[in-house]
Amino acid sequence: MFRTLSDFISDITGGHREAAAFDETDYRLAAAALLVHVMSIDGAVTPEERAVLKTILAGRFALDEAETEQLVELAIAKDAEAVDLYAFTSVLNRALDEEGRLRIVEMMFEVAYADGGLSEFEDNLVWRAAELLNVGSRDRIRIRREVREETEGGDTPA
Repeated sequence: MFRTLSDFISDITGGHREAAAFDETDYRLAAAALLVHVMSIDGAVTPEERAVLKTILAGRFALDEAETEQLVELAIAKDAEAVDLYAFTSVLNRALDEEGRLRIVEMMFEVAYADGGLSEFEDNLVWRAAELLNVGSRDRIRIRREVREETEGGDTPA
């Protein structure tokens, strides 16, 4: 609602709304950096993976195209300078409840399956991040199965 009001005032005054600022403590940046890490861990970033990443971020965080692009670029930089996953998962643990953390694991699997399959590196990375996010094995395995079925079964008639 505040954003709508901000847009309205901006339109009236002839200004334009600032793009979303993503600071160090923004859980969206931490989530995006984890997703970038998943996307790049197998050594090859495909256009399909990058498109899925942008779609997930825009949809989950209600971002426009410019905000999504800004978030992806910042996440790539954060991922490049990170030494471990804890920097990202600790932000997410402070900001999200259990349901939110489950959604992060789901998003990670969606990015991992974007190129048509799940590599052992991607699976291991999601497993490690899920542990740091206090998401149990049972939930992680269920989410992986659901995302795999959705990915593989998307073109199959019912």
